[in-house]
Amino acid sequence: MPTTIDIDATHILAADHRKVEGLFEDFERASSASRKASLAREICTELKIHAQVEEEIFYPALRGKIEDDLYYEAFVEHDGAKTLINAIEASTPDDEFFDARITVLKEEIAHHVREEEKRHDNMFQQARASGADLEALGERILARKEELMAMAKDGGLPPAQTVTM
Repeated sequence: MPTTIDIDATHILAADHRKVEGLFEDFERASSASRKASLAREICTELKIHAQVEEEIFYPALRGKIEDDLYYEAFVEHDGAKTLINAIEASTPDDEFFDARITVLKEEIAHHVREEEKRHDNMFQQARASGADLEALGERILARKEELMAMAKDGGLPPAQTVTM
C-alpha cells in the first residue's frame, strides 16, 4: 500500500507543534551543558522556521476568514517568542537566565498551540471551515520549510525579526 504525505497545512503545523513539544521535554531531561545548548539551538531553529511559514503563508491566506482576534494575537504571540529566541541564541547554558528563558518560551508556545489547535473554535478549526485550500497551503509550507532548513544548515538563520514590536 503506497504511503502518502499529509499536506493539509493544519496537519503540517500541528506536527511541528508536536516536534517542538518533544524537544522541550528533551531539554528538561538534559543534564549536560552541551546537550542543552544543542537542544536549545534545535528548538530555536524549528520555531523560527515554523513562525516564518505561518507568517508568510498560512496567516495571510486566512486573513478575513478567521476571527480577527486570533489573527492579530498570533503575530503578537510570535513576537514574544522571537524575543526569547533571540535572547536564547545570544546566550549559553552557563548564563544564569538560560534555563528560565527556555522554560518561559515553552510556556508561551504552549499558549500559542492552545490558540491554534486546542481551545474551542480554535484557529485550525476556523481554517478548515473557511474554505481555504489547505492542501495548496500545505504544499507551499513544505517547500518553504525545506528552503529555510537548507539555509539553517548552510550557516544558520538570521535573528528572528519581530512584526508587531
